[in-house]
Amino acid sequence: MVYYALLVGAELDGLTNLQPSRGCDDPNFPYYLKLKCENCGEITAKSTYVTLSEQVDLPKGHGSAHLVQKCKLCGREGTIVMIPGQGTPLTIEQSQKEEKTCLMVFDCRGYEPVEFSFGAGWKAESVHGTPFEIDCSEGEFSEYDEKGECPVELGNLQSTFKVVKKLERGGKTRFA
Repeated sequence: MVYYALLVGAELDGLTNLQPSRGCDDPNFPYYLKLKCENCGEITAKSTYVTLSEQVDLPKGHGSAHLVQKCKLCGREGTIVMIPGQGTPLTIEQSQKEEKTCLMVFDCRGYEPVEFSFGAGWKAESVHGTPFEIDCSEGEFSEYDEKGECPVELGNLQSTFKVVKKLERGGKTRFA
């Protein structure tokens, strides 16, 4: 098993706390991923989505996974299990330092996530506290904050996957 952290970044201007609209652990938020088969190297032509609310029981009592999928080229089966509780919103301070934040951790077997697609269903708030619903499909967002009397913008969306290790200390699990 390999753990992959989904790291996202963006240029935030007047906005902070970019995250899925009901939080990083929203059970219904679809994480759209392109996957690479670890057996033959084939990359899925289309993005596959995975959500916390959908689970599939694995055969022989081996637990469950959020995604079970066969490679279209070699037929090998792979699974993905999402690990909630690891994500944090992207803040304006991180954006200004050109840092990324972890949204979700994936336990992958047989597949490697290689691409994340931003879509609709995001939220952020202005530095003055005004909430905004954001569709990240176009890769940018621009609005005016009436309360704060200033423009707010989002652009240069970026995502990457990083292999992380599971660390257990004091009864708590984290990934680094």
